[in-house]
Amino acid sequence: MASEKKDCSVSCRREASLFSWPWENLGTLKYLLYAPLVTNALYAIYRGEIKNEAWCLHILILFGARALVHQLWGSYSSILFLNRNRRIDQKGVEFKQIDAEWNWDNFLMLQFIAASLLYLNLPLSDFPIFDSRGFLWCLILHIGISEPLYYWLHRLLHSPASFQHYHWLHHSSRVLHPFTAGHATFLEHLLLCVVVGIPTLGTIYFGYGSISLMYGYLLAFDFLQCLAHCNVEVFPSNLFDDFPLLKHIIRTPTYHSLHHMDMVTNFCLFMPFYDNLWKTTNAQSWELQREISSRKKSRVADFVFLAHVVDVISALHSPFVFRSFSSMPFSIKPFLFPMWPFTYLVMLVMWANAKSFLFSLYYLRGKLHETWIVPRFGFQYFLPFATKGINNQIEDAILRADRLGVKVISLAALNKNESLNGGGTLFTTKHPNLRVRVVHGNTLTAAVILHEIPNDVDEVFLTGATSKLGRAIALYLARRKVKVLMLTLSTERFNKIQKEAPLDCQKHLVQVTKYQAAQHCKTWIIGKWITPREQYWAPSGTHFHQFVVPPIIPFRRDCTYGKLAAMRLPDDVEGLGSCEYTMGRGVVHACHAGGVVHFLEGWKQHEVGAINVNQIDIVWEAALRHGLKPL
Repeated sequence: MASEKKDCSVSCRREASLFSWPWENLGTLKYLLYAPLVTNALYAIYRGEIKNEAWCLHILILFGARALVHQLWGSYSSILFLNRNRRIDQKGVEFKQIDAEWNWDNFLMLQFIAASLLYLNLPLSDFPIFDSRGFLWCLILHIGISEPLYYWLHRLLHSPASFQHYHWLHHSSRVLHPFTAGHATFLEHLLLCVVVGIPTLGTIYFGYGSISLMYGYLLAFDFLQCLAHCNVEVFPSNLFDDFPLLKHIIRTPTYHSLHHMDMVTNFCLFMPFYDNLWKTTNAQSWELQREISSRKKSRVADFVFLAHVVDVISALHSPFVFRSFSSMPFSIKPFLFPMWPFTYLVMLVMWANAKSFLFSLYYLRGKLHETWIVPRFGFQYFLPFATKGINNQIEDAILRADRLGVKVISLAALNKNESLNGGGTLFTTKHPNLRVRVVHGNTLTAAVILHEIPNDVDEVFLTGATSKLGRAIALYLARRKVKVLMLTLSTERFNKIQKEAPLDCQKHLVQVTKYQAAQHCKTWIIGKWITPREQYWAPSGTHFHQFVVPPIIPFRRDCTYGKLAAMRLPDDVEGLGSCEYTMGRGVVHACHAGGVVHFLEGWKQHEVGAINVNQIDIVWEAALRHGLKPL
């Protein structure tokens, strides 16, 4: 069956009848299909006639709640620091799968339309709020008809012809996720409408329908579907040892994951009883469930990138907030602003009581790379009274990595600020026996910036000139006989850097104290944030290279602006499904890439403090050799 799946091209499969959704080509405009009911409900509220249109309002609330169930399960599935040990498949969801499941909510729209058409003839306002007999009838119809019907429909979909033309799409998701539950063809969800409709409409037919029944059954159905696809074993193993009967009633996440692994067992909807009845239960179902649910530790990372939150809004750019949003480079979106107050409260809680936590992961050549987050926001790094607490957080993360056996930990952005901890020297000096290598990654950052500068450039203007990166860039360019206009008011710091250059190169380093000095220079390297007014001094046609966080505002239309130093990860990276702040897919900040190179090379020394200018070309060549690519 798997070979048949590979042999048939996607284009051929999509020719099958009822494979595609009717609104597939509408994009986000498909949500206009909700407009008639929304308009009708708003108009009824405005006229004070909502009691007459209660069915309309209930449908909107119900399907909004169903979407929320999927969203909450999706968030839970992605919170690695909570569920990492109990994840069934340890790999992450990749960009390709996220794109394929982008329209996971199509089935909600289909059932929304079906419900609207049905309730035009069966007004929900005629139903009581609650009827206990209805719940009993619904349970009987579900267990007696929907469960076996789904089982045999599912087996039919796994026949060679049906699988090749339809069901392969659902099984194309490599790592299960709650959104995978809705990732199927139009035909399959039409069949699912029948499965869902039998208990609900059947109960109405017998005269026991109620509003609470509609809410309860559909929300429970979605809840159990998401649970089975969440890739996290949520049930304790002793539950099934103490109550063996539950093995016939509960489809655990492990149970359904085995179906996706072998595709010839565990076909049931929610009740394994039917697999047991028709001899299709995977023999490993409960042994594997016990193993995963009792797992105390997960694989230790080989490499860790220690990042921090940039600001309150960008904190929402997380896989456990909006998976699709985090799979694209961060940008300000209107839907983020209503969540700002809640995110601000979360920031305060994190400030008061939180430690660094696992944020995301990927695999590179069989080695596990993780991103940990220091629970501090960008502005906090500039508060003098917060310095000690931030360093304690970073130190705790480094010591935890050392205890676990992590090989390399790379410090991101402000976590290696010179004024904060001397570019990491504070920690290596305090803990001289660290086994984990602490890396600031700035050597590769400098290399990326320097290799963006054309070889024919003979003069540059450098701000942030006496910073760690500014010093390395200035010294490197001076060796290339490039004149460097170093903007600094500190003659002492300038002289110190100038003396580090070879005697015949020192003349290429020139101190300037005003932006006006660069009004004829078309190559600006920005290491300190500058205002639009200060950019005004650059001549037309200037290119702004930059290593400042946050990036400067692109004010000048007659100039060009480079992005922050970054590199693309090698093509064989696996399990990567979120973007690193404003970076594109598969692209990481140069300091992150620098840590990766340090790990891949197996270098035993720390990379902290001042940048070794002699290492810039060595690190650059190592990065290219390992498959990292400049943008």
